[in-house]
Amino acid sequence: METTLEVLPVGGRGRRNRKRPDEVKAPIVAATLTPGITVHAVARRHGVPANHVFAWRILARKGRLVLPAPEGPVEFASLMIGPVGDGPRCAVGAVERPEIIAGAVAIRLETGASAERIASVVRALAASP
Repeated sequence: METTLEVLPVGGRGRRNRKRPDEVKAPIVAATLTPGITVHAVARRHGVPANHVFAWRILARKGRLVLPAPEGPVEFASLMIGPVGDGPRCAVGAVERPEIIAGAVAIRLETGASAERIASVVRALAASP
């Protein structure tokens, strides 16, 4: 007489919530920023639901997920520094926020944004078409 072993999943549908660390999420999100690559293709390649990748991209956009530095050559933007009297004046007691201007787009970051945060925004701008 032959016996067969059957394993039955315990606890419902057999699914579990996975908590992926930022070290896993960041390279996946960075791969979606490559021109010509779709989020769905990257998600499929990594075995991750596309809606998760879209949510992680929002986290990266908000600065809650720091993306890795690009592997290719890094390009630098020019920085123009003028005399102190040339710039616009802020009201006394106003809090200054970092601002990145690329063409007609001005991005104002949160007060006290870290260098990593600013660098991630610049990388995202460089990767966008």
